[in-house]
Amino acid sequence: MDPSTQPMPQPPTETPEAPDAERQESITQPAKLLRIASMVRELLEETRQASLDEPGRIRLRQIYERSVGELSEVLSEDLQEELASLAPPMQGVPSDAEIRVAQAQLVGWLEGLFHGIQAALFAQQAAARAQFDELRRRGLPSPGQPTQPPETGRGQYL
Repeated sequence: MDPSTQPMPQPPTETPEAPDAERQESITQPAKLLRIASMVRELLEETRQASLDEPGRIRLRQIYERSVGELSEVLSEDLQEELASLAPPMQGVPSDAEIRVAQAQLVGWLEGLFHGIQAALFAQQAAARAQFDELRRRGLPSPGQPTQPPETGRGQYL
C-alpha cells in the first residue's frame, strides 16, 4: 500500500463514554498533509517578512483557501469540522494582519494535529510493549518464537 494513502493512527477520543467515541479521527493521505503543512508554514514565514500589495494578498487568500480545501480532503469528517470552525473562508481582500493570523492559526492547528499523531503512536507503542512484557511474564511464547512439542520419549515418526 502506498504510504501516502495509508491512514495515520490517531489519538483516542477524550472520554470513552462520550457520544463522539464512535467517531475515529483519521488522515487518509499523510504525505499530502505534510506537503500542505510545509507550504503553509513557508507562506507564513514569507508574509512575515514582506508587506504585500492588494494582488499579493488576494493571491495568498486563494492559496490559503485552496490549502484548507485540500487538507479537508485527507481528513476524517470530525477533523474536517474542526478545521472548518478554525479556518473559515476569508472575504474580499484581506489585510496583511488577517492573512498572518489565519496562516498562523492554520499552522498551529496542524502542529497540534501532528502532536496528536505522535502521542497516538507513542501510546500504541507503549501498549504493544506492555502486551509483549505480559506475554514474557506469563512465559507464553512471543510472536516468532517456535513452540516446543511436549516430550514423550519416543521418536518423531513413531
